[in-house]
Amino acid sequence: MQQESETSGLSNTISAMQSISISMPSAGNKIITVVDENAQGFSINGVGDDSCPPLETLGNNAEPKAVMFLSRPMSKGSSIGEADNDSQRFKDKNFDSFKTWSGKLERQITSLSGRSRKFDSEEESTQTPENEPLPVDRYFDALEGPELETLRSTEEIVLPDDKTWPFLLRFPISSFGICLGVGSQSVMWKALASTTSTRFLHISLTANLILWWIAVALVAVVSSIYLLKVILYFEAVRREYYHPIRVNFFFAPWISLLFLSLGLPPSVSSNLPEPTWYILMTPILCLELKIYGQWMSGGQRRLSKVANPSNHLAIVGNFVGALLGASMGLKEGPIFFFAVGLAHYLVLFVTLYQRLPTNETLPKELHPVFFLFVAAPSVASMAWAKIRGSFDYGSRIAYFIALFLYFSLAVRVNFFRGFKFSLAWWAYTFPMTGAAIATMRYSSVVTNVLTQTLTVILSLVATLTVTSLLVTTMLHAFVLRDLFPNDVAIAISDRKPKHHRKWFLPSLFSPFFFVESSTEKRV
Repeated sequence: MQQESETSGLSNTISAMQSISISMPSAGNKIITVVDENAQGFSINGVGDDSCPPLETLGNNAEPKAVMFLSRPMSKGSSIGEADNDSQRFKDKNFDSFKTWSGKLERQITSLSGRSRKFDSEEESTQTPENEPLPVDRYFDALEGPELETLRSTEEIVLPDDKTWPFLLRFPISSFGICLGVGSQSVMWKALASTTSTRFLHISLTANLILWWIAVALVAVVSSIYLLKVILYFEAVRREYYHPIRVNFFFAPWISLLFLSLGLPPSVSSNLPEPTWYILMTPILCLELKIYGQWMSGGQRRLSKVANPSNHLAIVGNFVGALLGASMGLKEGPIFFFAVGLAHYLVLFVTLYQRLPTNETLPKELHPVFFLFVAAPSVASMAWAKIRGSFDYGSRIAYFIALFLYFSLAVRVNFFRGFKFSLAWWAYTFPMTGAAIATMRYSSVVTNVLTQTLTVILSLVATLTVTSLLVTTMLHAFVLRDLFPNDVAIAISDRKPKHHRKWFLPSLFSPFFFVESSTEKRV
């Protein structure tokens, strides 16, 4: 009888064990079992438990308690040993916050495949908000170095810094500076071949034709690459637009096209249709309405706060456009842009010249952009001469200002030495070329040995500078492959570093004192 009782108890125990459902989750990392809290017969928690009592404690009438079942679908082919392989099925999402579509379709596919929605919500909550632009103070606080592109030691970025980013994320808007340098060279060599005061050089228009096609190729390549960046990584473009220095380079693509129009070889076309000028000046006008309004509004981006030499790019487009329009025979439009450029150039010149005590000194690597001081008055002198029909006193005043600024910077050799190569060096080229072209126009009116010699010297210096920079740029781009490092300037966090007070006891006889140390902690 006792043997039958034990057999019956064992059967009940096996029945109770068979009534429990064990299900494998799709991730394959846990065994989930839910049993009624009052059940004392059997329990599994995690991968196993020793809480099962001996079989002798189970009576003949032992019945299994109520059991709750928790079942989750198991994806085909998943197992505990394949947990790591599941994470490789989805693309790297570290850059989703900068993608135009932000990986929404991927998250929908993920939820349909059984991935936890809680994990997705936590992942989305860690991303930087895309609706609010970063304030300009964050750029000044978090960045340093040439063009404010180096991250300070107390800051962190929202993108991984231990891997190389996609090329489009590393391609900055300042790359259009190359187009400005080569495009202005095509204009200069066209002037050398056609100006009366330089006919003794016997320059052929072939040089202008070659440089023009090189400039066209550069503009096409750089524009295509950046257009892909706009399409695929719009958030990165938006962060560049709010960058206090790089926002000025958004004028560079349109100024480059203006240079191509000015340097158009006669063998390609003798005249441009008038609508071309209106098409090229429309985006410049739109940018000016936005940026000049911010300068005047007194907000975070007022001119006294964000003023730097690269702001000249936002000014010089007016004078280049006025020069092209006057060359095409237009009147009112060129005068309008010349007036707008002159008014804002005077304000910018005074603001940069005095450098308010509240403004920080520009980093040494940014010194090449000081040559942008020369660009605006050089082009303004030629634009006014074209509008008036002669190189009169107004044109000469602008030219002499440009010439004085050029020499005042050129004699400061140590001011432009001691830092590594960057795209900021292309800021040398366009102002130097503009000064050389303006000198040609002046020498056509005041022709003598001095003006002709000055024309040759400035043209030679500008050509050598562009050539050396073009070779150096190609060397860093294709040989050293360090021209486009990770662009941390667009990946700064919106979180400010926290300052913590630490107490020190320097000696037994001196009181406690504290110092503030800046550390970055994620909230």
